[in-house]
Amino acid sequence: MLTGIKTMSLLLSPCGFTASFPSISCNRTAGKGISPSLPAASRLSSNWMSNSDSAVTESNAVASPNDVRKPGNNTDDVLVQYVVLRRDLIDTWPLGSVVTQGCHASVSAIWPHKDDPHTIQYCSPENIDSMHKVSLEVKGETQILNLSEKLAANGIAHKLWIEQPENFPTCLATKPYPKSIVSLFFKKLKLCK
Repeated sequence: MLTGIKTMSLLLSPCGFTASFPSISCNRTAGKGISPSLPAASRLSSNWMSNSDSAVTESNAVASPNDVRKPGNNTDDVLVQYVVLRRDLIDTWPLGSVVTQGCHASVSAIWPHKDDPHTIQYCSPENIDSMHKVSLEVKGETQILNLSEKLAANGIAHKLWIEQPENFPTCLATKPYPKSIVSLFFKKLKLCK
């Protein structure tokens, strides 16, 4: 049994997980050396989530929409941030101004959710160079307002960027979510070209 625990600890640690067992503690973190031991409880926890949010036990090991998924496990569950721009502005504003609106919305959607497990994983050092964003478009103001209402009604965290001092909506971005959870809301929209 002890050999099996050591093997499991060694297999999980390079993947960014910390294994902690009553008799053994293996706390290697990729690129960070040895970290302090966790409390001696039988559990697996992710290095980038708080211990209370990430403890997994046999009794609650069922997957939920809030579970954080490691990249590569399932292509449908890749973490993605959707950014939706207005086509009427794309056609009339300078390209740099439209890109700036998307950047504002993207950061504004992430920052309030900086402690969310999906956002933490999306922005982690291991994933920062391989973020997934999908840039889509809607026709104009009415469509972006309708999309924002639909997302809000379904509990999808997002930011509708309101440009100031003009005081009108220019774009929308979601916080990072597993693609399988949010792609349904964006299925009918066109890729932004």
